[in-house]
Amino acid sequence: QVQLVESGGGMVQAGGSLRLSCAASGRTSSGYDMGWFRQSPGKERQIVAHIPWSGARPYYSDSVAGRFTVSRDIAKNTVYLQMNNLIPEDTAVYYCAAGQNVRVLTAVRYSYWGQGTQVTVSS
Repeated sequence: QVQLVESGGGMVQAGGSLRLSCAASGRTSSGYDMGWFRQSPGKERQIVAHIPWSGARPYYSDSVAGRFTVSRDIAKNTVYLQMNNLIPEDTAVYYCAAGQNVRVLTAVRYSYWGQGTQVTVSS
């Protein structure tokens, strides 16, 4: 049983930064791979970043690579998504997700999801 709660979303002008947090609770949460997804109206939920429990290198989608950084604080059971140089195309609801041995980074491979946090980037 894992519960995920995102926070840190908001409205920011293009070029600004936000840091999203995902607080995890539950007895098995420390062993999970973690991912960040985003979804805009009329579009499918898409992977943004993934950080495996194993410590292997994180994954970033091409659209955010070089601008976003995913990290985790194991002691705090928290995963972060640092978003820099935001552009209007980043506007979406951002979701934190957890799964065991995800490997293939698609939404169906993650077992637990947060409620989402809105990020809006204006020109």
